[in-house]
Amino acid sequence: MNALVEVEQLAAALDDPDLVVIDCRFDLLDPEAGRKQYAEAHIPGARYASLDDDLAREPGPDDGRHPLPHPEDFAARLEALGVSNLSFVVAHDEGAGAIAARLWWMLRWLGHERVAVLNGGLAAWRASTLPMTDRSPPFGRGSFVPERVNADWTVSVSKLEDSLGAGNVVLDARAAPRYRGDHEPIDPVAGHIPGAENLPFSECLADDGRLLPPAELRTVFANAMRGRDADQVIAMCGSGVTACHLLLAMNRAGIGDGRLYVGSWSEWIRNPERPIATGSIA
Repeated sequence: MNALVEVEQLAAALDDPDLVVIDCRFDLLDPEAGRKQYAEAHIPGARYASLDDDLAREPGPDDGRHPLPHPEDFAARLEALGVSNLSFVVAHDEGAGAIAARLWWMLRWLGHERVAVLNGGLAAWRASTLPMTDRSPPFGRGSFVPERVNADWTVSVSKLEDSLGAGNVVLDARAAPRYRGDHEPIDPVAGHIPGAENLPFSECLADDGRLLPPAELRTVFANAMRGRDADQVIAMCGSGVTACHLLLAMNRAGIGDGRLYVGSWSEWIRNPERPIATGSIA
């Protein structure tokens, strides 16, 4: 199934009873901002999902900032959002899809393939002067049973440590200044995992916030993967969120699915004995 939906396609499908639009707007520095924006105006019929409350569980002392919820808990949350096994879910955020990609990835993690990201997000919807509303839609509880749990799509911190230097490539989706350790606005320690390479998720986007065409994405990843196969790619970021955008882009390019280091940088630095690098890889 196509990982992306264009605004015109979504607008034409709003009356489809199987469609569930989920608004994932979220600001890491202002966690309530997305919910407030949703209350002010959203796509008709859309429901709201919070990164902190719906797409992650409360972190433990050794976790990163956004650990995955347990599969049964996430399934229950999907049901509360009206999602069933027959639902076609379209996730969006403000524009680039960095948060929406997390929901896209998580649904596929539980075996649900009927999911896509709105290409260009709400910014593209607004640019097309399509309708918005402040009314919360009525909807019933869904019935969602995970078809499977793709446990091999994730990499634990211990497996990541074993993977470094073993033919895998770790792609860090954070912006270059954060990767280099020039500044760190969110986590208490700056830098990156030694051996990880920087591929900011923004390099997969066109100027209008839409994903690049598949051929251009293949070029982006060919340069970053350096001959490795998709199953040798481990995506990471600050807390396992924008890393999902790299995996979305890989899927869109037809390369494969890769794997996700969920804990990412915010988990790595929990242990002060783990090594830290700064600057760029030569």
